[in-house]
Amino acid sequence: MRVLYAIQGTGNGHLSRAHEIVPLLKKYVQVETLISGNQAQINADFDIDFQRTGLTFLSGKNGDISIWKSLKNTHPIDLIREIRSFPIKQYDLVISDFEPVSAWAALINGVPCIEMSHQAAVIHPLAPKPTKRGAFGSYVLKHYTPAHQKYGFHFKAYDERVFTPVIRKEIRQAKVTDQGHYTVYLPGYHDDVLLHFLRQFDVKWEVFSKHANYTYRVDNVFIEPISQARFQQSLISASGVLCGAGFELPSEALFLGKKTLVIPMKGHYEQACNALGAVEVGAVSIPELDLLHHRKINYFLSTHAQEPVLFADQTEQMLVDVLSKFEREGRAAYQPTAEFETFKQKLGLLRYFF
Repeated sequence: MRVLYAIQGTGNGHLSRAHEIVPLLKKYVQVETLISGNQAQINADFDIDFQRTGLTFLSGKNGDISIWKSLKNTHPIDLIREIRSFPIKQYDLVISDFEPVSAWAALINGVPCIEMSHQAAVIHPLAPKPTKRGAFGSYVLKHYTPAHQKYGFHFKAYDERVFTPVIRKEIRQAKVTDQGHYTVYLPGYHDDVLLHFLRQFDVKWEVFSKHANYTYRVDNVFIEPISQARFQQSLISASGVLCGAGFELPSEALFLGKKTLVIPMKGHYEQACNALGAVEVGAVSIPELDLLHHRKINYFLSTHAQEPVLFADQTEQMLVDVLSKFEREGRAAYQPTAEFETFKQKLGLLRYFF
């Protein structure tokens, strides 16, 4: 069976998860890979067969999404061309980790597509959601990668199609220590903002920055460019972690037994949901990097170490079950759903181009 595994390249979490999933898939099927988006700061440790522009969301400097920068880097005509021209019909199955080019090309051309992503779990009815619903954010999560079936990863297994996080083998096998520092990864904040804020707390901060070109120190704050090996070393030996409310990094920090403080990006519905899920398994959350939350941060810094959250290693068995189910049911069971056809009809632009 020939499978395309497609990866969203905005952020590092999708690619980090792919480092575990791609080798496992290769044990059972013939796999080729696609990545779209260009905001990952880590390198793939497997061959990438296709790279596309896709869609990219860019952060600002104060913990928010930069709408202007995102729109400036969005080229809808190019995206449509990428969808139309992608050689999708050569595959028996597409597995998409929230990657839009492959998902839309598959559904338009009648190729079976399964979404296997954290986002698929976020929209599950049983997954935690903020009281203030983000209508637009929820709509994007549901329709960004339309698929015949969805399997998700979350901090808890809320349903039979929702699994606990994929933890990299390097993290599972790591010798955990506590050297007293706090590892920081907040790409939505500029270095100057982080420096001004973090210097007011009497601990050592190791900040990994996508804005920095060299390593430097200001008082108790050490800032350095992102290096996968160096970041992993800092994470494994930290007392705690201060990071955005993504999914992979908080999952790994909690698995290692690190005190974890998450800050969702402003106006980012998925991260608001993630923060709630992370708190359920032991993390602490604040809405923004602001001295209004000084007391909560000091309490976080003064507490004892977090008990490790021992997420079970379910990845290979999940993949085997998904592939076996597909082979049993056959392609006929993965035709476009009535819901997809209705959605497609509502978008006159899609009808015109496809």
